[in-house]
Parts: sequence; structure tokens; C-alpha cells
Amino acid sequence: MELIIPEKYDPRLTIRETQDAIKYIRDTFQKEMGREMHLERISAPLFVEKSSGLNDDLNGVERPVQFDMAGLPGETLEVVHSLAKWKRMALKEYGFKPGEGLYTNMNAIRRDEELDNLHSCYVDQWDWEKVIRKEERTTETLMETVREIFKIIKHMQHEVWYKYPQAVKQLPEDIFFITTGELAEMYPELTPKERENRITREHGCVFLMQIGDKLADGKPHDGRAPDYDDWKLNGDILFWFDTLNCALEISSMGIRVDEASLAEQLKKAGCEERAKLPYHKMLLNGELPYTIGGGIGQSRLCMLLLDRAHIGEVQASIWPEEMRRICREHKIYLL
Repeated sequence: MELIIPEKYDPRLTIRETQDAIKYIRDTFQKEMGREMHLERISAPLFVEKSSGLNDDLNGVERPVQFDMAGLPGETLEVVHSLAKWKRMALKEYGFKPGEGLYTNMNAIRRDEELDNLHSCYVDQWDWEKVIRKEERTTETLMETVREIFKIIKHMQHEVWYKYPQAVKQLPEDIFFITTGELAEMYPELTPKERENRITREHGCVFLMQIGDKLADGKPHDGRAPDYDDWKLNGDILFWFDTLNCALEISSMGIRVDEASLAEQLKKAGCEERAKLPYHKMLLNGELPYTIGGGIGQSRLCMLLLDRAHIGEVQASIWPEEMRRICREHKIYLL
């Protein structure tokens, strides 16, 4: 557990003012995102059946919170890690057409997260997904969507500045695109995380593309489940965050796997047995729509726009008492 304490930190808003700002950001952003990206707000589950294969496996090693239910004997239920696969099923079942999409207020528990300034066991994000045509499964579609999200975030900065000028963080004017392979060639001597920090510090905001597959050195830049993003058509939106001297990931997103890329990625990940699960069989049989989607961290966005040093300042979660004590001594008030 690593805790970063910025020198002479000043939150600039009281706890009650912060709570007001959090509500304003969350309410305003989701409305603008829905309107600008043509997404409808829908309800989503907190847990899914393990046998469905719908839960997000993240890097493949994180343990979901599991429990049983009296009404479903013999079935194991899992608290979601995210709704990456569930959203695609919902688009099919609800009859969404190309150009139409959905977003939802996703809450998750990630019990194996290492707790620090940026990571909590409680995850809150806007999960979104949109139907596209097969011919739109391109880098151009991905980049165009990323620019749209960046524009919405920039507009939120101006909205927050209007209400809380003393607290808002100024964001860069543009977003820079680069692949993990190109980044590894630029900085072969650095670790993946060091590369992210180097390029994001230079450009202010970066969309780092093609995460999940092995690079030239035989290792992936970062882990990514093989059964939702197409590893050639995905990426993370990163902002440089001076307060913690690091890159801050706001969104992970991508064009989703089609039949060919799912089969290929399951084989590369050694997870070919997943092809027998209901969700995966539907996808391999061409029964699901082609989609693009991702998650935008709600607390991460509040943290970015309000320039906060700890994610616990903008969400109520569980933290070690020693972390709470140290933070309190440095004006970092965890909710």
C-alpha cells in the first residue's frame, strides 16, 4: 500500500461543499454524455450468475465477491467487476440499432485492489455501450469516439469552473494518440507504467491504444480480458495529474471483439474453455451486435476536475485506519 501526500495540500472546498460539487459533476456529466453520444440511461445489475460468463474477468486473477441465493439453489452469484459483457447482451435484448446506445450507473466491488490514492475496493463508473456496423470496427471510429468523450470532459471543466473557480483543475486543449507498441519503441528501458507517465506528462492527455496483446518483448503492456475489447481496437484515456505526479486513467474503452478476434484472443489467453459459456457461444455464432463501449470513472472524474489527492475524498469506501489518520493530518479528508 503506497500513499502519496502532496506538499502543502489544500482541498479548497469544505467536505459539504465537496459533496455538493460531486453531485453537480455526476448529474451534469451523465446528462451531457447521454445527449452528445446518443445514449439512453438504463438500469443495470449489481450481480450476475457465474454460469452466464457475463462478469468482467479484468486481468484474470481478481477474485469476484461470490454468494448464493435461496431462490437459486446450486447457482453461484458474483458481484460485478464491470458490465463490459452485460451491456452488449442488453443492446441485443432491448432492440438497439446501429448509432444507438446505452449508459448505466455501474457499482462494483473489487476485493483485490491495492488501496492507494487512486484505487478503492469500491468502483463507480458510467458504463456505456453503442451499436455499430461491422464496417465501423476501425481505428477511425475508435479515435472519433475518444475525441467526443474528451470534448465532453473539457466542457465539464468549464461547467465546474463556473461554480467552483477556486477548486477546478485546468485540462489540456487536446488529446494525443499513441499505441503501446510505439510507446515501447520510444522508451524500451522504462516499465509500462513509467512509459505511461512519461508520455502523459509530455502531452497532458493521451489515448494509449492496443492494450492486452504481447509487445515485441513478449509481454503485454497491461492485462486486458480477452472476451470484450478487441486488443487491436481499444485503449485508455489518461490525464497528467500534477497533484500526484502521475498519469490518471479516466476511461478504459474500445471496439468490442467480433467472432474472429474473440476466438483468437481466447486462444492467446489460454481461455478457450470460455467459448462454451452462453455469452461466448452467442457471440461466436454471430448473434450479438457489433459494439463500441467502455467505462468512465465517476470518482476519478470528480478527483480530476476538483484536483483531489485521494479518491476517498470523492467517494465513501473502506480504508485502513492508519491511512485515514495520515490523510487527516494532511488535510485529506476521506469520506
